Amino acid sequence: MSRTIRQAHRPSSNDDAIRSRPTLAITYGTFDLFHVGHVRLFRRIRERFDRLIVAVSTDEFNAGKGKRSIVPFEDRCEVVSACRHVTQVIPETCWEQKARDIASLGVDAFVMGDDWQGHFDELRSLCQVIYLPRTEGVSSSSLKSDTLRLVQPGTPLRSAGLAGGH
Repeated sequence: MSRTIRQAHRPSSNDDAIRSRPTLAITYGTFDLFHVGHVRLFRRIRERFDRLIVAVSTDEFNAGKGKRSIVPFEDRCEVVSACRHVTQVIPETCWEQKARDIASLGVDAFVMGDDWQGHFDELRSLCQVIYLPRTEGVSSSSLKSDTLRLVQPGTPLRSAGLAGGH
């Protein structure tokens, strides 16, 4: 009776290196009026990946898209970098940057909220593309519009109870 003996696969040092390499995800956004939805997005990404790079849209890039941030770029970067789930913050200056960042930074996954579903599928040839559900009931846009409803035109923010204090 003939018997085939198969040797167990012994990982090469290259296999070990691939498996032991920290995984890296990247996400992009304005992150104006930082809120719990942003924190939850970052936390969910870090539950799946070892490191997270967050690319924060510059004021100039937003202006080119017809958007205006309330919080200046430098302040948004400081707030995002203070979040414990974030490993590194970089500026986002143009749409085309995403593919370059993925290649140059060795990104394993590109992650966005599901409101962008399908918009970045062309990046699948470079890395995993993941769209995560947004946090229900909270967004920077809704916070801006709610705040504007509270403030009468011409009312200083301090008078409206929206500025000051630490």
